[in-house]
Amino acid sequence: MTESRNYRLVHGGGDEAEIPHVLVVGGGYLGMYTARRLEKKLGAGEARITVIDPNSYMTYQPFLPETAAGSISPRNVVVPLRKVLTRAKVLTGHVVRIDHANRTVGFEPEVGEPRDIAYDHIVLAAGAVSRTFPIPGLAEWGIGIKTVEEAAYLRNHVLEQLNIADSTDDPKVRAKALNFVFVGGGFAGAEAIAELEDMARDATRIYPSISVDDLHFYLIEVADKILPEVGPEVGEKALNQMRRRGIDVRLKTSLESAENQVIKLSDGSEFEAGTLVWTAGVKPNPVVSASDLPLGPRGHVDTSEYLTVNGVENAFAGGDNAQVPDGKGGFYPPNAQNAVRQAPVLADNVIAVLRGEEPKAYRHDNLGAVAGLGLHKGAAQLFGKIKLNGRLAWYAHRSYHLFAVPTFNRKFRVLADWTLGLFLRRDYAALPEMIEPRQAFEEAAQPKPVENGRLLRRVS
Repeated sequence: MTESRNYRLVHGGGDEAEIPHVLVVGGGYLGMYTARRLEKKLGAGEARITVIDPNSYMTYQPFLPETAAGSISPRNVVVPLRKVLTRAKVLTGHVVRIDHANRTVGFEPEVGEPRDIAYDHIVLAAGAVSRTFPIPGLAEWGIGIKTVEEAAYLRNHVLEQLNIADSTDDPKVRAKALNFVFVGGGFAGAEAIAELEDMARDATRIYPSISVDDLHFYLIEVADKILPEVGPEVGEKALNQMRRRGIDVRLKTSLESAENQVIKLSDGSEFEAGTLVWTAGVKPNPVVSASDLPLGPRGHVDTSEYLTVNGVENAFAGGDNAQVPDGKGGFYPPNAQNAVRQAPVLADNVIAVLRGEEPKAYRHDNLGAVAGLGLHKGAAQLFGKIKLNGRLAWYAHRSYHLFAVPTFNRKFRVLADWTLGLFLRRDYAALPEMIEPRQAFEEAAQPKPVENGRLLRRVS
C-alpha cells in the first residue's frame, strides 16, 4: 500500500494544483524545529509536511544527565510533537527503508500494517544511537543515556542500588551494589557520572549504613583526557575536580568484559559492579544505512554546506546523522549547538528549493562548550577565550540550555524545577517497579506457592 505523493487542493474556481510533500524523518531538535519553521513560512498551498518519529515527542538531550540526577522532571525535557506542530502530520512509528530513487519510504507504525509513504522532498534528521562494540556482557548489562527513558531508569536504578546495599549483610552484594561504572569521558559520560555521583553522595544522608566513602564511581576513558570539547586546560581542571570528589577516573583504559556483571579493564582491574553505563560515542541512526542516499566514510549522510545531500536532488540532512562541511576542511561536530542553528537554515533551504530560489550555505562559528558536573559544578569554554570551572561554569551551562530548550512551556517548567531545588532537598524515592508495572498485579492474580510454611518469592 502506498500513500499518494501529492494530494490535490481544489481552488474556489475549480482548478486543481498538486501540493509537494515534504517528509521529515526524525522528530528530534533538528526535525521538530525544521518542520515548525516550514509551517510558519510556507503558505497553505505550497507544501504539506509530514514528520515521522518512533516517539510522539522531542527530547532535549542536554538535560538528560540532570534528569537522571532528579534535578529536572522527565516530562519537562520532552516536547509533544503534535502540540508544537499544528499543520504538519505527525506519524509515530519507524522508517525502515528510504528509496529516494522512487521517492518513497517504508513506514512501520506502532500498531497496524507497514506501508510505503511517497514524498517529493525528504529531510533526514533521524539523529544518532549509541555506538557499541562486541564486548562480552555489554549488551546484557549496559545501558546508555540517549533517551529520557534511560535517564529515568538510571535514577531509579542508582537509588535502588543504595537500597540493596543498605539492606544486605553480604559484603559481596554490598560492594557490587556500590560500584558504578561509566564508560566514555566525553560530554555524556562526564556529565552523567558527575550528576549521579552528586545525587548518590547527597542520598547517603538517609542511609544509616552507607557513607560517601563506600561509594565507588569509575569513569573509564580510552583517551588521555576527558571533556575534549572544552579544551585541554578546562578539561584538566574538571578532571582534577572529579578526582577530588572521589571519582576514580581511569585514562588510557578500556572495558574488556562485563560478563555476569564482572568488570574487567585493560589495566588489569577486575571487580563486580551493579551499574554499567555506556557513553563511548554515537553512530548515525540505522535508517541511514537502509537508504540509497550517498554516505560518508563513517556512515553519515554525505551532506553539502547547503545541508543538501550530495549527488541527489530534493534531499536534505543535518544533525547527528549528517556530515556537514565547516568550510575549513573538516566537519561540524554533531552537538546541540549545531542542531539549534542548522534547523532554520535547513528549513529555509527547503523553502528556497520549493520556490526555485538559491539556497544558503550553513556557517557557524563555535560559541564554545558548557558542561554541568553536578550542583554548582561545571566546566565551560566560551568564544574560545573565556575559560570557566566550578560555579560560574555551572551558571553558564544552565543559562545556555535554558535559552535553548524548546518552547516557553518547557523553559518555565525547567526553571520551576531548578527553583524548587533551591529550597527543597532532592527526592530519594526509588521506583524500580516502573520497569515492570504489571508485576504487582500479576503476583496478586497468580497465587504464590507456599513451601514448608514459607512464602516463595517470584523470581523475575
